[in-house]
Amino acid sequence: MGADRCLFSKRLHHIGKLPLDKQKWALEKLTGAIENSVKRKLARQANRPVVRFPDDLPIYEHREEIAGAIEHHQVVIVCGETGSGKTTQIPKLCLELGRGIDGLIGHTQPRRIAARTIAKRIADELASPLGHFVGYKIRHTDQTGRDTCIKLMTDGILLAELQNDRQLCAYDTLLIDEAHERSLNIDFILGYIKRLLPVRPDLKVIITSATIDVDRFSGHFNNAPVIEVSGRTWPVEVRYRPVNEDGEDGESARETALLEAINELSRTHRGDILVFLEGEGEIHEMEKFLRKQKLPDTDILPLYARLGSAGQNRIFLPHKHRHIVLATNVAETSLTIPGIHNVIDTGVARISRYSHRSKVQRLPIEKISQASAEQRKGRCGRTSDGVCIRLYEESDFASRPRYSDAEILRTNLASVILQMKALQLGDIRDFPFIDPPDQRYINDGLRLLRELGALNRNDDLTPVGKQLARLPLDPRLGRILLAANDWHCLAECLIITSALSIQDPRERPLEAREKADTAHAQFGSDHSDFLWFPGFWHFYQKQAHRLSQNRLRSLCRQNFISYIRVREWGEIHNQLSELCKDMGLKINPEAAAYNNIHCAILTGMLSHIARKTETNEYAGARNNRLFVFPGSSQFRKNPEWIVAAELVETSRLYARTVARIDPKWLLKTAGHLLKREYFEPFWDQRSRHVKAYERVTLYGLTIISRREVEYGTIDPAEARRFFIRHALVDGEYETRARFFRHNRKLTEQLKTLEKKTRRMDVLDEEAIYQYYDKHIPAQVCDGPGFEKWYRQAGRDNKQLLLLAQDDIMLHPAGAVTAVNYPDRYQFAHTSLPLNYEFRPGDEHDGVTLKIPLQMLNQINTRHCEYLVPGLLEEKIQYLIKALPKNLRKNFVPVPETARCCALEIIPGEQSLLDSVSEYLFRKSGIEIPDVAWRSDGLLPHLLMNFCIIDETGSVLAEGRDLEKIRRQLGEQAETRLASISSAIQNRDDITRWDFGDLPEVICIDVAGVIVHGYPALLDRQESVALRLLDTAEKAQRQTQAGLRRLFMLELSKEMKYLRKSLPDIKRMCMHYTAIGPGEELIEDLLQVITGQIFLEGQPLLRTESEFTRRKQEGSKELIARGNQLCATAGEILEKANRLRTRLADHLPAAWADSINDIREHLDALVYRGFIRYTPVQWLRCYPRYLDAIEKRLDKLQYSQSRDEIKLREVRPLREHYRKLAGKQVASDNHCPELETYRWMLEEYCVSLFAQELGTLFPVSLQRMERQWQVVQRETG
Repeated sequence: MGADRCLFSKRLHHIGKLPLDKQKWALEKLTGAIENSVKRKLARQANRPVVRFPDDLPIYEHREEIAGAIEHHQVVIVCGETGSGKTTQIPKLCLELGRGIDGLIGHTQPRRIAARTIAKRIADELASPLGHFVGYKIRHTDQTGRDTCIKLMTDGILLAELQNDRQLCAYDTLLIDEAHERSLNIDFILGYIKRLLPVRPDLKVIITSATIDVDRFSGHFNNAPVIEVSGRTWPVEVRYRPVNEDGEDGESARETALLEAINELSRTHRGDILVFLEGEGEIHEMEKFLRKQKLPDTDILPLYARLGSAGQNRIFLPHKHRHIVLATNVAETSLTIPGIHNVIDTGVARISRYSHRSKVQRLPIEKISQASAEQRKGRCGRTSDGVCIRLYEESDFASRPRYSDAEILRTNLASVILQMKALQLGDIRDFPFIDPPDQRYINDGLRLLRELGALNRNDDLTPVGKQLARLPLDPRLGRILLAANDWHCLAECLIITSALSIQDPRERPLEAREKADTAHAQFGSDHSDFLWFPGFWHFYQKQAHRLSQNRLRSLCRQNFISYIRVREWGEIHNQLSELCKDMGLKINPEAAAYNNIHCAILTGMLSHIARKTETNEYAGARNNRLFVFPGSSQFRKNPEWIVAAELVETSRLYARTVARIDPKWLLKTAGHLLKREYFEPFWDQRSRHVKAYERVTLYGLTIISRREVEYGTIDPAEARRFFIRHALVDGEYETRARFFRHNRKLTEQLKTLEKKTRRMDVLDEEAIYQYYDKHIPAQVCDGPGFEKWYRQAGRDNKQLLLLAQDDIMLHPAGAVTAVNYPDRYQFAHTSLPLNYEFRPGDEHDGVTLKIPLQMLNQINTRHCEYLVPGLLEEKIQYLIKALPKNLRKNFVPVPETARCCALEIIPGEQSLLDSVSEYLFRKSGIEIPDVAWRSDGLLPHLLMNFCIIDETGSVLAEGRDLEKIRRQLGEQAETRLASISSAIQNRDDITRWDFGDLPEVICIDVAGVIVHGYPALLDRQESVALRLLDTAEKAQRQTQAGLRRLFMLELSKEMKYLRKSLPDIKRMCMHYTAIGPGEELIEDLLQVITGQIFLEGQPLLRTESEFTRRKQEGSKELIARGNQLCATAGEILEKANRLRTRLADHLPAAWADSINDIREHLDALVYRGFIRYTPVQWLRCYPRYLDAIEKRLDKLQYSQSRDEIKLREVRPLREHYRKLAGKQVASDNHCPELETYRWMLEEYCVSLFAQELGTLFPVSLQRMERQWQVVQRETG
C-alpha cells in the first residue's frame, strides 16, 4: 500500500546502517512486511463497496466531468451551491475511481458535528456500518478501522497528523470541504498541500466550497480546473429596506425598521423568520423590544454560540406558533434551522479581528461581505420559496467586498508559526498561503512565541517550543501546562486549560441571570475566576461517581451548567492528561497553592496583566486601557494587579476570566521579558558594596519602582569608580587597614584647612582618586573584594596605598595657623569648641560656636562679633565698603585699611563697630556716626553661628542671633544651671546666716566644658533661698535683695519697733492709697532703710562674719535713717498728691496733649513700689522733679504753644526709653547706661520746663543723643 511506502523507505535506510550480520535478518523482516502490505491492498481492492449515486442531486449531472478532472489533474476545485451533494457524493466518486485503496480518502470538515454526521450519511449510502468502509476521527474520538477507505475528520486532526506523517502518506486523496470559510487551519492546510504536491504526485486534492473566489484558488494551484455545480434551492426574493435614521437615534431606527420588516413578511409570507444581528447583547435588547410588541402567535427565540443546549434545542423542536429566531452569524453555515422561510439581514456582524496596535483580539461590528450576505439569503430557500429583507441599500451591497477576509488576515499567527517551526517548513513569509498574512501580524506572532519562551533570539524553537508544538492547544494555554509542571500544579492547570479551550460551560439565560450567578458562585474563589473551574470540576467528579447520567444532566441544569460542554471538557481533560503523561509531565498529588497555580497561568498570559489606576480602570500591557468584565467575580473587588485569560475588545477592552496576582510573581515568571533600569548608584557603607536602584517593568507596567541591587554585577567598571570615589576617597569605609587610618587623618587635616580658608582648592581629591585607580586592580569593585586583595598584596608592601601630603595638595595653606583659625574660642574663664564649614548658602556656613545650655546667658555677645582673626579682616572690609561714599573714600585702599585694622583691634567689652570706629578716627581723624554703619547685609559666614547643646550633645537651638536664642532658652538655661546639685546645696527657708561663706563664682565641669555658676541669695519675703545663677550681674542684683531680707529677718525686733516709729506714716499711707496699699509703703520704707544702712556704698557681703559686723553696727542707725527717708518720702507723696488733684480738675481742652504728657510723666515717677525700686540718690531728687512738673503746669496758662514745642522735643526721647526699658525688663537684663539715660532724661525735662530750678549736672539734647548711642551699643 502507498500508505506504507514512507515507513518502508525509512526502515530500508536504517538497515543500510546496520552491521552486515544483522542486515540479512532485517531485510527478511522488511520483505515480510512488504508482502503483507501488498496482500492488504489486494484485499481492500477486492472488498471495495459498491458505489451508487442518487440521481436527484445536482452533482449527478457533473459526475463524469468531475471524474475526468480528478483523473487528469492533481488538484480539482468544485464550487457547488448548498444542497448540490458535493460533500457526500465526491468521496464516493473518488472511491469509484479506485481511490481509497492505496491510501485513505481524507475528507476534512471545519466542525466536529459535521464530520460525524457526514460520515454517518456516506456510510448509510454505502450500506456499510460506520467505522468500517467509512469512519471519522475528531478530537477525543477515532472511529476508523483497517478497512476504512473514507475518513471524515476535522481540519485540526489533519494538522495534528502532520507531526508524525509529514508527507501524508496515509492518504491517496484529500477532500478539503467548506474552503470558503478560510479558517486558519484551512489556509495552512492548503499552503502545506501546495508544497507537498510535487513530492506526492500520486496525491489527489479536491477543494470544495459553496462560495469561493474560484480565480484566486485556481491560480494558487497552478490554474487548477474549476467545476461549478448548481444547488438544489428554491428561489429567494431579495428586498432592500434601508433603515431610516432621520429623527431617531440609530438603535431605535433599526428596531422600527426590523418591526416593519416583520410586519411586511407577516402580511405576505407565513413561516419562521431568521434575523441576523451582531452579537449576544444586541440579541437580548431586540428580544426585549419584540416581546413588548406582543406579536400574535409568535415565539421570540435567541440563538448564539454561548446559548445553553436547552435554548438551542427549542429552535429545532416542532412548534405551532411562528418562530422569530434572533441569531448571530453562527446561523450562516454552522447550523441549518428547519422551517425558515424568511430572512432579515441587518448586514453587520461582530468579526474577530486582531489589533496590531493593542495586540488583542477585537470584536468590532463590521459590514459583512457579499458572500456572507448570500449565505444568509440561502438560509431561507432550502425547502420552499423565500424572502430575504436586507436592512440596507442595494448600492451598499454592491459596494461591499465579494468575500470575507480570511482568518489568517485578521488573527494572531502564533499557533501557525509554532506548527510551521515544528514541521520545519521554513520562514512563514515564504510559505505559500493563498493570502499572505500582514508582516505586522507575523511579527506579533513571533513576539508572542518569544514571550512564551518557545523561540530563542534567532527565532528557532527552544525545548519549550518543541514541547508546546506537541500540545493541541492555543500556545498560551499550552505554555500554562508546561509551567504547571514546574510549579507543581499540573492537576489544577489541566482542569483550567481544558476548560479555557472550549466554550464556557456556564449558562446565564436572560430570564434567570441572578439565579445562574448565585449557582455559579458556590464553586468560585474570592480572588480568582480561574479557580472556579477546579471548584466545579471536583464537585462534578464527586457526583459523577454516584449519579446516573440523567441525574448528572439534571444537576448541571439546576446549576446552570451545559452538560454537553462539561462532557467535552472532560474529554479534552483526558486527552491532555494522557499527552502530558507521554511528555513526562507529572501530576501533583497534593492540592497546589494559589500562588503556584497563578504563577503557572502568568507564564502563559504575561501580556494579559494589568494594574488598577486611580480611576478604577486598568492599565494593561503596551499602554492598553481595559476594564474587568462585569460577569467576573473580581468586577467589584478591583484588585490592584490582575491577570486575564482573554482580552476582548467590544465597546470597551474587557478582561475576561480574571484573577488577583502579586506583581512580585512576575519576577519569576517573566524574567526573560522584564526590562530593568538602573539609576542612582550609591555606596552602601553597611554592606560595603556599591548599590543602585532598580526599576523593573513589563510591557510598560512598573513591577518594582525602586529597589536596591548590587551594582557590581551590573556595571563592574562604574561600580569600581563609585567604590574608589566614595569608599576610599571620601572615606566612607570601615577597615583596620593601616593605609586607611593614615590617609583619613591626612585628608581630614586638609579638609579642615579648606573650611578655615574658605577655599575648596587645597585638597586634590582627583589626585587621590587617580592614585587609588592606579594601584588597585580592575576587578576590585566592592569592600570584600578589596579586603581580600589588600591582605595578599599588603604582606609584601607595608607602604601600599599610603598617601603623601605633597602629592594631594593643590597649593600650600601657610596662613592657616592656630592663631588665625583657633579650634576653641577663648573666654575669660573657659574655652568653647569651634567648628568650621565652607558651605555657602547653608545655615551652617562659617564658624559655629558650640555653647552648653548652662553657659547661654554667660556668653559675651560683643566678644563674638570679632569672629576669629582669620575672618576678621574680611568682615571689617565689608563694613567699610558698606559706608556711605563720602566716608568710605577716606579709607582707600579698603583692603589695606581693613588688614591693618584687624591687626590692631582687640576683642573686649567694646563692640566691633566701636573698635573699628575708634581705629579709623585715630588713623584719619574722621568720626563715623553710628547710623552710618550697615551690618544688616553681612554675609552669613561673617556672623558667628551659635549652636546650643545639652549635656548629651543634642542641639537645642541654632542661629546667628544670640539674643533671640536667649529669649527662647534663657530661662531654661538658668534652671538647668541651678539644678546642678553637685555645685552648691540649694536651700530654702533661710532666716539666718547659717550657710557658710557665699562664694562669688563656682566652676562646674559640664561635658568637659568649665561653666561658671554664681551663688545668690533670693528674697522670698518670709525667708531667703540659696540658688546658683548663670550671670554675675544677675546674682549680684538678686543677692542685694536677699541680703536686705536676711538683715530684716535677723533684726525682726528692731524692724517691729521701727515700723511703729516711722514719723507721719499715717498721713503718708493716706497719700499712697492713690497708687497702692499703705502696708506696702511701710514694707518698702523698711527695705530701703535696711538697704541704705547695711548695703549701700559697701562691697557685696560674702562672709558670715562681715554680715554679723554690719548688723551690729548698723542697727543703731535705723531710727535716724528712717526719719530721713520718711521726710523725703512724705514730701514726694504730698507733692504728687497735690499734682494729681490739680490734674483732676476741669482744665481747658486745648491743654489736652500737654496734660496727658504730664500725667504720664507723673505716673512714671510715682508708681506703686517706686520707693523700693528707685535708687536713694535719685529719690532725693524727686521733690525737684515734681516741682518742675508743677511749674510746667503753671506756665500752661500763658505759654501753651511753647510747651507744645518742648513736648515735641522730649516725647521721642521718652518713647525710645520706654520701648527699650520694656525689652530689658522682659529679658531680665540690666543696662547701667540705660539707667543713666533715664535720669538724664529727668534732668533734661527740668531744664526744658523749669529751668529756674537748676539741674544736677549739665544736660542738653546733644548729650542725650550721645548717651543714647552708648545705650544702643551696650544693648546691641
